[in-house]
Amino acid sequence: MEDGQSHVPDACFIRAPVGAAEVLSCEIADALSCLMVTGAEELVSRVIRVKVQGRANFHFPVTLVVPFCARYRGNYRDVAVKIMDEERRASYVTPATTEGTYGGQRGSFAEVRVYTLGLFAVVSCLKRENYTVPRRGLSLKLSMDPRICLSYLPGAFAAPVMAQTTIQPVDTVLLAAVKSRSDVYYYSVASTSPLLYLAHPSSQPLRRPLTVTLPCPPNPERKRDVRGRGKQTQRHHSGPVAPAWDQPASNRVSALGASLKSPKETSNELLVVLVSRDKQWSVLERVTVRNLQNGLASFELTENFDRLLLVRLLSPLQPPHLTSLAERLEESVGCHAVTVVLQCRRDDPHAALVAALPSRDLSWELNKLGAQGYGGPLEASSDISMCEGDQLLLRFSGNITSTRTQNNPNDVPHERLTFHTQRTNHLLVRLTEVDPFGNYSSPHYKGTAMFYKVTRGQLEWRGDGAARMDMKPLGDPVCALSLTLPKKVRSVNRLVTARVKLCEETDSLSDSLLLWLAGELSEEEVAELVLSLRLRRSAAQLVRLRAGDSLTSQAFQVLATWRRGLPAAPHQLKASQLARCLAKSGRPDLARELLLRQAAATRQGSLT
Repeated sequence: MEDGQSHVPDACFIRAPVGAAEVLSCEIADALSCLMVTGAEELVSRVIRVKVQGRANFHFPVTLVVPFCARYRGNYRDVAVKIMDEERRASYVTPATTEGTYGGQRGSFAEVRVYTLGLFAVVSCLKRENYTVPRRGLSLKLSMDPRICLSYLPGAFAAPVMAQTTIQPVDTVLLAAVKSRSDVYYYSVASTSPLLYLAHPSSQPLRRPLTVTLPCPPNPERKRDVRGRGKQTQRHHSGPVAPAWDQPASNRVSALGASLKSPKETSNELLVVLVSRDKQWSVLERVTVRNLQNGLASFELTENFDRLLLVRLLSPLQPPHLTSLAERLEESVGCHAVTVVLQCRRDDPHAALVAALPSRDLSWELNKLGAQGYGGPLEASSDISMCEGDQLLLRFSGNITSTRTQNNPNDVPHERLTFHTQRTNHLLVRLTEVDPFGNYSSPHYKGTAMFYKVTRGQLEWRGDGAARMDMKPLGDPVCALSLTLPKKVRSVNRLVTARVKLCEETDSLSDSLLLWLAGELSEEEVAELVLSLRLRRSAAQLVRLRAGDSLTSQAFQVLATWRRGLPAAPHQLKASQLARCLAKSGRPDLARELLLRQAAATRQGSLT
């Protein structure tokens, strides 16, 4: 199997007790990669299945080393080895090491010690920080992003509690993409903070406020005149207030957020806190917001919430628009703009590569494909939104299909491509024609490759593989790419007489007479005769396929095809019609000879 990442060893390494080599089996199970990721996880290795053959006794533990390639790690993400046992229970193991030398090659290897077998894969997941909040309180700067701070006052909880935080960054490219889809956000939203996931025990409500500090950079387009001012500028608002969109313009700033004042101008930027509980976003209205230096802002919470988001606005937005913004950001975090390309090898047009490439890196990826020998006609789709673990099912139509689906009576797509953000998403397809005599009016075989999107949520375990939850029709394809294959040059090495079906000598324009005439014609005269006989272009194409490269055979097939298309008529009329066509083609001598030979054949037939 070709992975497309030649720098990643296509192997895993196992250290086990003596005799393990005789009872352990290891195989690649990339077909299950769509089921190995959940939530914000991203696959960064191949899926490996390790199992015990038969019912042999095996002693644990086992040290497993899996190679991987993580393109994006940073402060917010970490790698872990995900294990799916035989009962499909998932567990995660933090690797003891992630760098090393194995098989004579140094690179990224996740080494873990396990006590169960099954499916193994290295996934990139958001870092989680677990901490304990004691009764005396806690002030915590998160290790993933020290700008984010959680301050618990003494007695915030009735008893010490365990809590967990996760940060999902929202980069400027993602925010710009969401803003571009609606003018409401484009002109109103300046920036947002990262998504902060908080997990507190539901049985322990907050007894005292929790202060949260989040980064939310100011509008980069606004002229800032605060350089050299080292003092922290704060504006407070507290107590019950009406929603900002129902207040006069003079009171909106103090109700929903904080503003920065400069000697020359007052900004209209607002800070809005969005919170989520039970997957329902809402605007936190009665809140004190402090706009700090360096793009930081802080506020207090008096209740437990699952998710927090701070939004900096240039103008007020109504709550439905704000909650919709949070939902769109959360959905778009895991979605990527992908371009599906199909390209054949220069030296083998039947070997096609289907690739799902990031749209922003399309030129770079296409150059890499060209270096690998793919230089045929390029077919590319428009941008398609795909998430981690989504699949593209490939179905063919027209006169081109793949060798795997050629004998598929149920019309179930066997060719499928699973998308992974940090993996090389390539699928090698062997193309072939359905009907070798099809597309006779074209120098190429023609077909279409249609791609259908199946989301990760529509897939489930079925046996040892992944299948769709329901077998309803796939609906409309997300894209369709045209296919062409060159026609094969067919050489028929048979005698002309083996291709001739002899007619009775008494028939009009006998085969012997047409064979004599075919031998007297040149290539240019045959072409002129085709025009004079008014043969269809499809008939001429069929003549070339049947006759091969022999000029005499081609001329005979032209004459025989013309003869078969004639209605019933006296012999002399058919010969006269052919003689007139010969004269128009520039061979009046052959026309006279044809009439003489036909007359002699007719007299001889009448005597016998």
